Amino acid sequence: MRLTTHHLLGSVAAASVLVLAACAPSADGDGGSSDDVETVEVGVITSETGPLAAYGQAFLDGFDAGLDHATDGTGEVDGIKIEVRNGDDTGDADKAVQLTKEYIGDGVKILTGTVSSGIALGVAEQAEQNKILYVSGAAAADAITGINGHTFRSGRQSMQDVATAGQFLDDLDGKKVVVYAQDDAFGQGNAAAVEALLGAQGAKVQPLLVGSDIKEFTSFSQQLKDAKPDLVFVAWAGETTGSMWQSLEQQGVFDVAPIVTGLGDVASYGAYGPVAEKISFLSHYFAAAPDNDVNAAMIEAVEGAGSTVDLFTPDGFTAAQMIVHAIEEGQGDVEAMVDALEGHSFTAPKGEVTVRESDHALVQDMYQAKLVEDGDGWKPELIETVPADEVAPPEAG
Repeated sequence: MRLTTHHLLGSVAAASVLVLAACAPSADGDGGSSDDVETVEVGVITSETGPLAAYGQAFLDGFDAGLDHATDGTGEVDGIKIEVRNGDDTGDADKAVQLTKEYIGDGVKILTGTVSSGIALGVAEQAEQNKILYVSGAAAADAITGINGHTFRSGRQSMQDVATAGQFLDDLDGKKVVVYAQDDAFGQGNAAAVEALLGAQGAKVQPLLVGSDIKEFTSFSQQLKDAKPDLVFVAWAGETTGSMWQSLEQQGVFDVAPIVTGLGDVASYGAYGPVAEKISFLSHYFAAAPDNDVNAAMIEAVEGAGSTVDLFTPDGFTAAQMIVHAIEEGQGDVEAMVDALEGHSFTAPKGEVTVRESDHALVQDMYQAKLVEDGDGWKPELIETVPADEVAPPEAG
């Protein structure tokens, strides 16, 4: 089923065949020539530097491992060579759109990457306008799902986070839930998701959004305490995470209400400090959560390359799996590649996942976890795997 386009920003010629760079034929001893080798270029645009660089590196590690896995180490599928063109968006939306336009102008018809929701929305708009395939990476904003017929996602979205958090809670009818988040696309998306899901169960949802450039949180922690919530849902990312949690502890917010949040990347485990054991964690991914051969293969490949599997590593791996499948089935035709991904089910690092045909959401398992002391640090421990169908996001309209 093809989606209805939400944004039509200009008329472009339908690209029915991917522009392929071919190696020039070389004459053999008999005056003949060897077969041309078709090459598809995939543009990977994500944060290699900037405030989200660690997330971007995890995505890239996963993508490299996934491409190797999906092509059996050849970098080719069905006789088509896949070349990767990396671009650093630095966490800046204008830079990302500039790179996107540059790549499209050079004939690139497949894009993936970005760990920023705001950037992903901009790239998705360009993908629809220029009729290219875009597999969004770790960006979690719900607005990416169903935004247009050419955009897919390889990670989870905020609705799946919130639905997983709801698995921790008792009856919500009449309870006050405060969403404490950054005032950006990620935070706003989480606030909207909590309103849509927990609000529908009778909760009174109140957002408390903080500017992404804020580094002193005392006054916001006090506002949170004064709100007298029954539950606090925290959605936070980036380098100020540790300071935010420290402020919550200092202002006594943990004495007021239970706090639920998403388990962050490995570097953040120590940032929770002594409150780590007080937090209920929903989890998108940590290495010990899934138990399947693909996850094991990803861990082995990433660690073998000298890196560490982290929160967004499977998003990169899954993106590579999706792109290889699209190229193999679509043979370079953009619309055929879209068709190949719609409804596609496969084994990813998190287990069986499905690209929902109607809106391109990625339906997947989620996890409940806790942090436990591990020597001088902390490590996540699985409480429960929440089945994909129990946390599937509502279909985008």
